[in-house]
Amino acid sequence: MGDSVTKPFLSIIIPAHNEANRLPPSLEKIDAFLAGQTFTSEVIVVENGSSDGTLRVAESFKTRMPTLNVIHEDRRGKGLAVKRGMLEATGEYRFFCDADLSMPIEQVIRFLPPQLESPEVVIGSREVAGSRRIDEPGYRHLVGRVFNTMVRWMVLPGLQDTQCGFKCFRGEIAEEVFPLQTLTGMSFDAEVLFIARKLGYRITEVPIDWTFNADSRVRLVQDSLRMAFDLLEIRLKSARGRYDTQSEI
Repeated sequence: MGDSVTKPFLSIIIPAHNEANRLPPSLEKIDAFLAGQTFTSEVIVVENGSSDGTLRVAESFKTRMPTLNVIHEDRRGKGLAVKRGMLEATGEYRFFCDADLSMPIEQVIRFLPPQLESPEVVIGSREVAGSRRIDEPGYRHLVGRVFNTMVRWMVLPGLQDTQCGFKCFRGEIAEEVFPLQTLTGMSFDAEVLFIARKLGYRITEVPIDWTFNADSRVRLVQDSLRMAFDLLEIRLKSARGRYDTQSEI
């Protein structure tokens, strides 16, 4: 962990499994955006279990992005990649985002001071006032709303969009929440938000512009069923005190 002098203001964490094609344009956009900012930053790509050269592609950007850190993780799982990146990051604020960058990276400003005063946990939302969903088929939106209804009912009442892949944690909060994370798959979002709220932290939803990607890795039926079971698991683990003390998966 860096000290207060060397700690960057913002860490951007990108989980990357078989993202050799989608990652380069996203890194170029992030690099261009950060070059125009006055705050300090770092970018962390966590490549896990890829078979398409994602690791090589990510490392090829190191010469042009001196604050880029590429981490290789053998095990698969988006939640595992995000957990590792958030805990190896050193930023005052730690923002993780999908490799396809379906939200314009410029909108990360909405998650940070001074646009937000003393933010704790901030999540990008495709449902709150001011948000835009672009090119999303109606059936995908419907399935998403059904799942979010389950999330609100079972673990996170009041939040409109827990599964959007753009979230920001204040650094010390990330270091308290993510060691308690146990789920490594798609439901990790709901778990870390549940933990954050259980620990008393404020979760803020901010509107974003989100563009549907036809190459999305989400499998509607299989993933929805898996996530429904995961929500039950979160409730059971909470009842058993699993989120009361720090432990590693």
